Amino acid sequence: MSSDQPASASHVLEEASRRRTFAVISHPDAGKSTLTEALALHAQAITSAGAVHGKGGRKGVTSDWMELEKERGISVTSAALQFGHRDHVMNLVDTPGHADFSEDTYRVLSAVDCAIMLVDAAKGLEEQTRKLFSVCRHRGVPVITFINKWDRRGREALELLDDIENVLGITPVPVVWPVGNAGNLRGLVEASNTEQMRRFTRVPGGTHKAVEEKLTAAEATAAEGEVWETALEELELVLSSGPGWDPEAFRAGKISPVFFGAALTNIGVGLLLDAVVDLAPAPGPRPLAVAEATRPVESDFSGLVFKIQANMDPAHRDRIAFVRVCSGVFERGMNVTRAASGRSFATKYAHTVFGAERTVVDTSYPGDVVGLINATALRVGDTLYAGKKAEFPPLPAFAPEHFAVARPKDISRSKQFRKGISQLDEEGVVQVLVSDRRGDQAPVLAAVGPMQFDVVLHRMEHEFSSPITLDHLPYNIARVTDAEGAAVLNRARLVTGETLTRRSDDVLLALFGDKWQMNSFVRSNPDVKLETLIATAD
Repeated sequence: MSSDQPASASHVLEEASRRRTFAVISHPDAGKSTLTEALALHAQAITSAGAVHGKGGRKGVTSDWMELEKERGISVTSAALQFGHRDHVMNLVDTPGHADFSEDTYRVLSAVDCAIMLVDAAKGLEEQTRKLFSVCRHRGVPVITFINKWDRRGREALELLDDIENVLGITPVPVVWPVGNAGNLRGLVEASNTEQMRRFTRVPGGTHKAVEEKLTAAEATAAEGEVWETALEELELVLSSGPGWDPEAFRAGKISPVFFGAALTNIGVGLLLDAVVDLAPAPGPRPLAVAEATRPVESDFSGLVFKIQANMDPAHRDRIAFVRVCSGVFERGMNVTRAASGRSFATKYAHTVFGAERTVVDTSYPGDVVGLINATALRVGDTLYAGKKAEFPPLPAFAPEHFAVARPKDISRSKQFRKGISQLDEEGVVQVLVSDRRGDQAPVLAAVGPMQFDVVLHRMEHEFSSPITLDHLPYNIARVTDAEGAAVLNRARLVTGETLTRRSDDVLLALFGDKWQMNSFVRSNPDVKLETLIATAD
């Protein structure tokens, strides 16, 4: 559709209704990247899964493209996968799998309409899962629960549901129930059809979809006997004691549909994928920064920059900005405006992405994720729009708890050093702070978790050809202050080193060694502004 023939509102609404944009959240090692691959496999977007033998053999995982990820067998950055399923366009945004990268996960959750909460059958609700669920609740993102690894020994199904309800304060509503205990999975039964059991034959290594057959209730009784009867009794017990399925309650975050399966062996994954189509919401109106204002889906184009990543393609050393289309139609080459600056630019180089692979995109609709190549003016959290102005609320920064001074190992490569640090700051890999004491030649890197420093060290050496050293600083608390507070802090000189730093967005951060030091300063200076950033424990 050409720009001189704008899409009608009904056409945009129709296309938006076919989109499902979702993320997978979990604690590390719950099987998140394995599930991501299994979903793509069931949608026939890939022919075989890379998750063959867990971490040790996950060299080919589609969504883990960074060398550090392949070496360690974990996801440390978000990746976008787009594929089709049942005449719908599925936009799956994979998230970092380690707690140290919570800030990146938070940004991803600002760009999706639904989340799959992955729970390990043996470990239950773990710390990072609880934190990420809280973020979903805060952002109003409905959650589908998938209890994974049911082919291994684990806890009782009823016990896991009790934990979800008691710990998270959300009512689990089974859509699929396991036949057999964890470690003895005989099949699955759907709550909507208890006259049928789905039995699966695993494919060695989980590289392809498990072979599925459907048994009638009589056949299931003959084959499984008491195990089948127990599964039906448990399912009836849970359903009779709960509120039942309610789409409005799901979207309001009051209930969570629950599925059981095993991502590594591709059991139950097809049912989960169908549920995303059937249950997850399509893109809807998005709140603007102006109080009580929203951007309707069918209005002029608008998009949110939720991720920036450099060097996904080592051969080109370029930079890609991931944009969630929020309203209207995106057309490659169109002129859009960056709300923060009011300046416009042409979107000549636009791609859809599948892990590290790219395809030129001409047209995208609400819910789609577009990669803008070498859009150097963009920053994480930017709003892009065409036509009537739109600006979405800013993405808040997390409170860093780890600090280190960065210096180049080779002074002759200072240009590459400055470029690399600036790029990592723009991507949000770390927060980059500058102090008057050290200047921008030795910036202070601030991180939520120490593994972020490992990523910085790796990328500075391998992508920017400027190996660095990190001198860790004795701080673990950062608070936002103002010019008056800065003057007081400079006079106080609580400890030797940087007590006051400036972030690249000109926000002033006061650094403290611990809460006792900070409380002592507050008692002596009660009028000084010290505001908390978003806490990772929220």
